[in-house]
Amino acid sequence: MDTFNILSYAQSGFRQGHGCVTASLKVLNDIISALDKKQSCAAIFIDLAKAFDTVDHSILLDRLRSIGVSEQSLAWFASYLIGRVQRVRSEHFLSESHLVTKGVPQGSILGPTLFSIYINNLALCVKGSSIHLYADDTVLYATGPSPEVVSNLLQNNFVRLQQAFCTLKLQINTTKTKVLWFDTKGFVPHPHQDIVTLEGDKIGQVNEYKYLGIWLDNTLSFSTHINKLQSNVKSKIGYLYRTRSSLSRNTKLTLVQMTILPMFDYGDVVYRSACKSLLHKLDVLYHSAIRFAINAPFKTHHCSLYSAVSWPSLHIRRLSHWYMLIYKTLVGLSPQYLSSLLQYSSSSYNTRSAHLIMLQVPKMKTSLGLLAFQAAAANDWNLLQKTLKLDLFISMSDFKKTIAELLNEKCCCHIA
Repeated sequence: MDTFNILSYAQSGFRQGHGCVTASLKVLNDIISALDKKQSCAAIFIDLAKAFDTVDHSILLDRLRSIGVSEQSLAWFASYLIGRVQRVRSEHFLSESHLVTKGVPQGSILGPTLFSIYINNLALCVKGSSIHLYADDTVLYATGPSPEVVSNLLQNNFVRLQQAFCTLKLQINTTKTKVLWFDTKGFVPHPHQDIVTLEGDKIGQVNEYKYLGIWLDNTLSFSTHINKLQSNVKSKIGYLYRTRSSLSRNTKLTLVQMTILPMFDYGDVVYRSACKSLLHKLDVLYHSAIRFAINAPFKTHHCSLYSAVSWPSLHIRRLSHWYMLIYKTLVGLSPQYLSSLLQYSSSSYNTRSAHLIMLQVPKMKTSLGLLAFQAAAANDWNLLQKTLKLDLFISMSDFKKTIAELLNEKCCCHIA
């Protein structure tokens, strides 16, 4: 489907090279760029009720036909979807069989792909605003010179989307669908009209929302995300400490690697721009996890902890993930919606660096604007090139090895 560009540009769900992180970076890039231009900006995070379970089989088969699936293959899909039955077992009791008349099988390989095809045309409904899809997670966002303009754009496009959902026999969960206004100073506009559904129900307004596993707050400080992450990690470390007496060192290291590190790593290239005081909260927990693993005293210096387990600091982990993402984007392994944000720089001067792979850094008016993907990635890549000096792209494995060697930090801390 990627070869023939069947799926929408705005769909990131269950596609190679795409993911929750790339989707978040794209949406945040657009929002930050708008705020940098002093524009108003808001988003509607749309929640669908039992989306996978309410897919209409006849509509899905029509969608498959429209993208060029042969009649013979359509017959196979029809056999796969239609005529399924389900039963419920509770202890020794087994319910009667019930025919499944709609929905795609969840937990299957085909299910998510079929759902993406089912909603593939949603982006065509949006005019004057932006939309991004990740399976059944949909965000509609708009920017404009005033809150009233933004509110009108969102309302008009929200109506179009609701009509499209009705055609697909999908239902919006009104209580979980929310509006979030973004502002660098935390100012929450109050437009003359609320965003409402086709039935006239008001969509609730919030100051924070969990989008694809990352908590977004209205100032984009990521304070909510890091505070909640801190709470979750602290709880897991507490549980590990309570069981430490029966665990070997290797087991404890494995547990930290499997349960704690993925929590720090998820979305770290998104929240990497948070202030140092917030990120320090995560450092404290990281050190606590390592102390648990190696049974180190509380006052053990963090550099000694890193050395004992041969792990880098969280800062270096984030930086490594960030450089890898930029490189994947440059060599075409990330979504086109990210690669299109990076433009190569062509120097008209015959200098030593003229032959190097460099990027144009867009001009931003504010410090927040510099955090947009298109600016931050370009700027950080050019700084990295002062050391790498690449004039040709190398393999991903070689780049990863080069970055690991470059970021092999030496402790400069004074240990008393």
